[in-house]
Amino acid sequence: MEKLLEVMRRLRAPDGCPWDRQQTHESLRPYLLEEAAEAVDAIAEGDPAKMAEELGDVLLQVAFHSVIGEEEGTFGYDDVERAIVDKLIERHPHVFGDRELHTPEEVLANWEKQKEEKRGPQAPCEKVPRSLPALARGYELARKLELPASRAAARRALERGDLTEALWEVVKLFAAAKENPEVALRAKLSELCSNAP
Repeated sequence: MEKLLEVMRRLRAPDGCPWDRQQTHESLRPYLLEEAAEAVDAIAEGDPAKMAEELGDVLLQVAFHSVIGEEEGTFGYDDVERAIVDKLIERHPHVFGDRELHTPEEVLANWEKQKEEKRGPQAPCEKVPRSLPALARGYELARKLELPASRAAARRALERGDLTEALWEVVKLFAAAKENPEVALRAKLSELCSNAP
């Protein structure tokens, strides 16, 4: 990681790259989303070389923001790393402590409980990032709110021509089935594009 940080510091130096020097945390937001999406695509394709390349692009975003934080005196890479290491140790008391959790469901419930204790109570809408694609955000909200799902409600919305309501009802069906519609639709689109002439 140190080599990557050195490269970023050089790019951000006064005699470095004009584009890199111009970037801010805010201007880099679309690139972070794009790089994360490309990494998800690479994982779906299952190509290890492409996965390594795309995960490297995600890591670049971490380095970029860390160097900007260093320059501003707000945080650096060490702070980023320390925060995630501390969080992982704290959220895994069954590995690093004396708590007994035996199933993935118990681990996930403990993780969510610890998040709630640390942040305090939050409304479901505050728990789901607004920057998620709408389909993924809707799924997370439907899942966290445990909203009832109904194929009949989706059909009725389609019959009325209310496509937005129909889509929302379908997202709730995905949540009830514990299947992420964003991932499912991405897989369908990949299948479609791979079979296209």
